[in-house]
Amino acid sequence: MSTADNSILGLKMPTDPHWTDVASMSLEEILTDHAFCEQKAATQCISLIQRYPEKAELVNALSPIVTEEWGHFRMVWAEMKKRGYSLGKQRKDDYVNLLLQHEPKGVPGDEKLLHKLMLCALIEARSCERFRLLSENLQEEALRNFYYKFMVSEAGHYRLFIDLAEQYYSPEKVRTAWQQWLKIEENVLATLTPRGDRMH
Repeated sequence: MSTADNSILGLKMPTDPHWTDVASMSLEEILTDHAFCEQKAATQCISLIQRYPEKAELVNALSPIVTEEWGHFRMVWAEMKKRGYSLGKQRKDDYVNLLLQHEPKGVPGDEKLLHKLMLCALIEARSCERFRLLSENLQEEALRNFYYKFMVSEAGHYRLFIDLAEQYYSPEKVRTAWQQWLKIEENVLATLTPRGDRMH
């Protein structure tokens, strides 16, 4: 079973397999969007470290992820240069922006981190699922291998955020919050038209 199988990741709505067909015809757009996603992932980890510097486990866990995510950006950028693509401008990520609108308001300060970690885990899980589709369905073997490596990495990141949450909150509290976010994501995806030129 794939490390990005929805039954393992918990995702409630699978991506339409036809998304890969459209993505394969928009490789420059997909790679550009992917590059910016890796940048944002690194930035988000830095932001969490800056916001919670007193949480040593978090700092220890996310410090190497910052380096890894920026390394991923460099890998995608190298692939783009090899193909003669330019980076272009950063694109609006409706998926992430809509998810951010559902961060709970008015929760106790010590619970805000839980929802931030769940949101990070969710984005990593969805990215992992999309990378799996690309690794299985793109025509170019080199690109399939390229995205297989990203799939494995994102699966590890998804698990890391869940495990990190369980260091600060009870497993039951984490499970409840995770299920809430999975339902939120399902509702968000139902409002979005899948785009083959975006990773999300």
